[in-house]
Amino acid sequence: MTIKLPHLCSTLLGILVLMLAALSLADEDRHLTVADLLEFEQVNDPQISPDGNQIIYTRRWVDQQEDRWASALWIMDADGSRHRFLQQGSNARWSPSGNRILFLGNGDNGKSQLFVRWMNDEGAVSQVTRVNVTPSSPHWSPDGRQIAFVSVIPTNDKWTIEMPEAPEGAEWSKTPRIVDRLHYRQDKVGFRDNGFTHLFVVPAVSGTARQLTEGDWNVGAQFDGLFGGAGLSWMPDSKTIVFDGWNNTDGDSIYRRSHIYSIDTVSKDIRQLTSELGAWSDPVVSNDGEKIAFTGYPASDATYEMGRVHVMNADGSKMRMLSTEFDQPASTLFWANNGQGIYFAAQDSGYMNVYYMALNGNVRAVTQGLQTVTLSSVNRDASIGVGILASYYQPGDVHSFSLSDPGEPARLTAVNEDLLATKDLGEHDEIWYEASDGNRAHGWIVKPPHFDPEQKYPLLMEIHGGPFGMYSGRFNFQYQVYAANGFVVLYTNPRGSTGYGEAFSQAIDHAYPSVDYLDLIGGVDATIAKGFIDEKRLYVGGCSGGGVLSSWVIGHTDRFAAAAVRCPVSNWLSMAGTTDIPGFTFSFFQKPFWEDPSDWLKYSPLMYVGNVKTPTAVMTGEQDMRTPMAQSEEYYGALKMRGVPSRLIRFNDQYHGTGTKPSNNMRTMLYMMSWYNSYTLDGEVVKEGNNE
Repeated sequence: MTIKLPHLCSTLLGILVLMLAALSLADEDRHLTVADLLEFEQVNDPQISPDGNQIIYTRRWVDQQEDRWASALWIMDADGSRHRFLQQGSNARWSPSGNRILFLGNGDNGKSQLFVRWMNDEGAVSQVTRVNVTPSSPHWSPDGRQIAFVSVIPTNDKWTIEMPEAPEGAEWSKTPRIVDRLHYRQDKVGFRDNGFTHLFVVPAVSGTARQLTEGDWNVGAQFDGLFGGAGLSWMPDSKTIVFDGWNNTDGDSIYRRSHIYSIDTVSKDIRQLTSELGAWSDPVVSNDGEKIAFTGYPASDATYEMGRVHVMNADGSKMRMLSTEFDQPASTLFWANNGQGIYFAAQDSGYMNVYYMALNGNVRAVTQGLQTVTLSSVNRDASIGVGILASYYQPGDVHSFSLSDPGEPARLTAVNEDLLATKDLGEHDEIWYEASDGNRAHGWIVKPPHFDPEQKYPLLMEIHGGPFGMYSGRFNFQYQVYAANGFVVLYTNPRGSTGYGEAFSQAIDHAYPSVDYLDLIGGVDATIAKGFIDEKRLYVGGCSGGGVLSSWVIGHTDRFAAAAVRCPVSNWLSMAGTTDIPGFTFSFFQKPFWEDPSDWLKYSPLMYVGNVKTPTAVMTGEQDMRTPMAQSEEYYGALKMRGVPSRLIRFNDQYHGTGTKPSNNMRTMLYMMSWYNSYTLDGEVVKEGNNE
C-alpha cells in the first residue's frame, strides 16, 4: 500500500500533538492542586516516654464530611517503627514512671475532660475530671499521684432587675448580655462569660478536683486577657507548684504583666517569686528543685520586647538573664539532667533550631540547618529530644535527635510521602537583598514546577501577620499550589519580624506600618531583577498584619495589578473598641486617640484609600473577633465610593483568618488565583466567551 507524503506528515503531526497533549496532562497530574488539601495530613505535639522507648503524637487529617481537621493520638516505637492508632483525644502527657498517660477527650457530660490511660496491654481508661469548663495545661506531679490543671471559674452578674411576668405562651427576647469588662470576647471562642482562671489538683486515680487558688485574678500569663492556659511546674517533693499569672484585681486593665509564683498544695499559701515588674512566664523547675528557668522581659513601653531566658533560685532570689548576646526569642525550656543548662527552640533568621544554653550564658546549637525544628519533649535523662522538623520540600514530620551528642535528626514519620511522591514541587530559593534605605532583608521565592528562566511569570507576594512574627524557609502547601498554577511566590520577613534580633523587630516601634513597606518593595525589586517576572502581573496579599500591610502597599504604590487584602486592620481608631486584643492595639501608639488621634490616623490604611487604583478583593470571616468584619467593610466601602474594582468576600463559619475550615482554605486559594488572573496593569482580562 502506498501512503501519500502529505497524508503521512499529517498523520505524524496528529500523533505528535496527541503525545504532547498527553505529556501536558501528565505534567498537570503531577502538580499539587487545591483538592490535594483534602488528602494532606499533619503531625504535632510528639511526646517521648520517660525511658525513651516510645513516642505518642497527634495526627491530624481532613474530615471531608464535617469540614474540619480531625485528630487522634498515635503511638510508635522510638525508632519510628510500629505506627498505630492509640486513642481518640489530644494533649497526651506521660506519667513520670511511664506506665500511664493523661490526655484530653470528650467526657460523659459532653465537654472536654482529663482522662488517664494505663499503657499496659489492657489499656484501661478512666475519666479523671468532671468540670464544666475545659481543663487546660495538665501536669503530672513527680510522684505520679496528682494532676495539676487550670480552668475558668465563672462569676455571677450581680445586676438584677424586676421584669413583669410574661403572658402565658409569650416569646420574649432573650436576656441581654451585660458586659462590665474590657476583655469579654475571644477569637475562636466567642463571647466569654465573666470568670477567672484558677489552679486545681485532682487525684490521678480520679476523684474530686480541689481548687487551690481563688479570687478576682488569673492563674496564667495571659496575653491581652486571652485565655490560653498557664505555665505550671511541680517541685520534686510533689507538694509545691510553680506557676505564672497575675495575682491582682486590675488584670482586666493591664497589658503584658505577669509574675512567677509558688503555691503550697496543702496550705494553699502563695508566694510571689519574681519581684521586678514585667512579663515573666513559663517557669520550669530543675530536677533537684533548686532553680527555676523561665522566659520574659522587664516592663516596657515598647510595642515589642523579646522574651529571654532567665534563671532564679527556687525562693526567687538571684534572678538573672542568662545571656545578653543570644538575640533570638526562646521557647519550650527543658533542663539538662545535670542542672547546668537549658535546652530550648529558637527562631534564627527565618529558620528554627534547638539550642543548649549553659548557666554561664554560653550557647551551642543542638540542631543545625535551613529548617524549622521544634522541641516538644525530652526523655527522663534529657538525652533525647523529639519535635517537628520541616524544610523546603518536606512538611512537618516527627523527628528525634540526641541532645548530648548532636547529629542529624532521625525522621520518624512521613505522613504526606504518599501524596507528595507523585507531585513535582516548585523550586524553593532563599533571597537576601537591600531595601531602598540600605536595610538588609530576607525572604524566599517559590518557582513553578519545570521553571523556565527564559519565560516571564506573574509574581504573587504574600505578607505575614503579627506583625511580630516570622515566615520560615519551609514547605508551605498554599505557596506550592500557587506555584503549580504558574505564579512565582515571594514571601519575606520585613522589619518588625522576629528571628533577626530585637532591634530588627523594634524597627517599627510606634510606627506601624512604616519602614517595613520599604523591605517589601525591596523584595519585589530584587525578584524582578532576576529577569523572569512579568511586571504587568504583580500581585500582593496577606492576612491580619499581612492585611494591614497589603492595604498599606496599594495605598502607596500602583505597581500591583490586583490585591487580596485579607482580615485587615484598616482603621486603628475603630479597631481599638471592637477587637479582642485592645491592649495590643493601644500599644502601637504613644498616646490614646482621645489625647492625640494624629498617629492613629497616620498609620491607618483607610486614610490612604484615596490613592488606591489596584483592583482589590477584601476577605474576612464573619465571626472574626481579632480584626472584625467592620474593618473590611470600612475599607471595601471606601473602595466602592472611589470606583475601584473590588469585591467583599465574607467567609461563613470562620473566625480570624480565612482558612481554618478546610473548605474555606480551598476557597481562599481559588478566589485569590481567580482574582489575580483577572487583572494585569493593562486592566481587566476579558476571557473568551465573556462579552461583558
